[in-house]
Amino acid sequence: MSAYVFAFRNNPAVTATEEEVAAWGAWFQKLGSAVTDMGSRVGATALLGTSAGPNALSGYVLVDAADLTAATALAEGCPGLSRGGSVEVGELTEM
Repeated sequence: MSAYVFAFRNNPAVTATEEEVAAWGAWFQKLGSAVTDMGSRVGATALLGTSAGPNALSGYVLVDAADLTAATALAEGCPGLSRGGSVEVGELTEM
């Protein structure tokens, strides 16, 4: 197993509905023991370098998965994807 970060990017001008918040909770429950760190929501951001477009970093979570393909499959259920957000999946490596 390897560790992966899911970096969530969403439009900061859009407020989540109660249904969307519930969908996030259900998705995290579905991920179950794959989640090793629930991470956090992100508030104000500053971006240096290339533009992220209309979506800003909005949160992250750490998961364990067999490989990048398996981690990406877990991320495909992210509720933010249905409203124009994105999830960047990255393998964590030793420094």
